[in-house]
Amino acid sequence: MRRRTFLKTTAGVIGYAGLFRGISGAESDSTFDAAERVYLGPKRIPATRLFLGTGSSGWNHRSNQTRKLGVGGLANFLESAFENGVTSWDSADMYGSHPHLAAALKNGVPRKDVTILTKSTARTPREMRKDIERFCQELGTDTIDIFLLHCLEDPNWRTNLKPVMDVVDEFQERGVIRSKGVSCHSLAALKAAAEEPWVEIDLARINPHGNVMDADPETVIAILRDMKAAGKGVIGMKVFGAGQLVDKMDECMRYVLNLDCVDAVTIGCESIQQRDEVVSLINRTPRIA
Repeated sequence: MRRRTFLKTTAGVIGYAGLFRGISGAESDSTFDAAERVYLGPKRIPATRLFLGTGSSGWNHRSNQTRKLGVGGLANFLESAFENGVTSWDSADMYGSHPHLAAALKNGVPRKDVTILTKSTARTPREMRKDIERFCQELGTDTIDIFLLHCLEDPNWRTNLKPVMDVVDEFQERGVIRSKGVSCHSLAALKAAAEEPWVEIDLARINPHGNVMDADPETVIAILRDMKAAGKGVIGMKVFGAGQLVDKMDECMRYVLNLDCVDAVTIGCESIQQRDEVVSLINRTPRIA
């Protein structure tokens, strides 16, 4: 029996919940598309199903992508993906990848046709104001599509970072930031993000095995479903468990893409070959009806 036929038959009997936690139904004949358009959060920010991550092992303004590819190489990486319809870029000050995105724009990628996401670790209003102004200069753009508070762990960040959030609001009102949100790195911070109306888009760690996540998949999925019910956009990260699940890539992608609480995924590929393999993986991943 062919694998797809077997899976359909099996799913019809036991349901996909028996194979992947949090998902039920039978495998359909249609597949996902890395270049498929999705719309994130209350501002309906257009993006592709796949965000191209630029921050593998990102720290101290450097990442594997910036180290290995350099400005020209990473710009070419983004440009060639754009030519094939994948138009969403995931960056951060921590990764040092802003100049690389700017180079792709200078090389002819139309700013209006790409979605730029970036993140700040600023924890004071003064630092945040300086970050947003600097980010725009480094990116070579007047507008940031998605701006996130990066690496939140504090369970009380909603109170402690209120002055910082007010600065982000100011720039959003001026049109410099189109949509705002958070990237969470603790369960308490993730729960707070689900409850906080200020958050429009959340970047959350999710995979079927719980590797490098804030909690087990069932716990995280319940919180992400609360986010979706509140109208927030959700982008999944650590889909391959920060590289710990590369031997289970098909399983991980099938699991995360079919969750009803995840709109898009960000994957940090370190070469054009890796990127094309991930795009191919997404494009052959079946939807579960």
